[in-house]
Amino acid sequence: MKILVTGGLGFIGSHTAVELQQAGFEVVIIDNCSNASESVLDGIEGITGKRPEFVKMDLRDKAAVEDFFSQHPEVDGVIHFAASKAVGESVEKPLLYYENNLGTLVYLLGQLSTRPKAHFIFSSSCTVYGQAEKMPITEDAPVQPAESPYGNTKQVGEEIIRDTCKVTEHLQAIALRYFNPIGAHPSTEIGELPLGVPQNLVPFITQTAAGIRKELSVFGDDYPTPDGTCIRDYIHVVDLARAHVVALQRLLEGKNKANYEVFNIGTGTGSSVLEVIRSFERVSGKPLNYKIVGRRAGDVISAYADTMHANQELGWKAESTLDDAMRSAWDWEKKIRGL
Repeated sequence: MKILVTGGLGFIGSHTAVELQQAGFEVVIIDNCSNASESVLDGIEGITGKRPEFVKMDLRDKAAVEDFFSQHPEVDGVIHFAASKAVGESVEKPLLYYENNLGTLVYLLGQLSTRPKAHFIFSSSCTVYGQAEKMPITEDAPVQPAESPYGNTKQVGEEIIRDTCKVTEHLQAIALRYFNPIGAHPSTEIGELPLGVPQNLVPFITQTAAGIRKELSVFGDDYPTPDGTCIRDYIHVVDLARAHVVALQRLLEGKNKANYEVFNIGTGTGSSVLEVIRSFERVSGKPLNYKIVGRRAGDVISAYADTMHANQELGWKAESTLDDAMRSAWDWEKKIRGL
């Protein structure tokens, strides 16, 4: 079976491409390389022994999307990662995010809706929950008003898929709301490669330890948490990638209970910023240069998943520890920096 992975050269997309190939699927990747490099294909091939088919394309080009599907009638499923993802940038450039994250989704669903059978996995996010009232967060938790255009594209994206599934019975879709992916493939062939200053905690930690950044800022230590810093659910990217494969298999085998389903993908454990720093120091043996600064606007206090639904329905659960993930992230950083 051939699976299209949009944004397949990115952090999560590339790890998912690896897991798909190792599960016996053929993979074709679409990426416009705006935030990724074609060299990632070498890493995927280095791990799996097979180079996926690659099409360099911008999904905002509706005619190109139509042409792709006319030339690839054998595609059995789509895993859709391609999207802009920087919260701060989305506030500054909202129209870019709505065009790139929602327009492309509409074009993909438009093509899938014309097929007799269609299987679709959507890369959603725990940002749809905002600051949830209860922890851990279940799939039944209310969707809160979005804090950013990026977060809103995930909420509206889910609504678009749900509404399309209501009128397109043959479209089988799953939205995976995942929490905070970190780490790298244990082979160190692929990992997270942020352009410019990292927007996420773990690559900022590893770049600080590598001497690329002077110090790490910890935004606030006066939150109502055990150590005063924000709590998140950090999941190893390989565990996350495997969740996409089992969700796809659920659709292909017809085991889904509705043609639109939603699952939380996380570890079920919350870790504070200081706990993540201590984990890094433990596995690397290096003290980290960090300082406590004021709170950052828009940060929720705590967010971690209730994963029972995914555990029971998908037969999936996260297997790697926080230390495992931090160790792999540091191994990857050392490799790309030649340390």
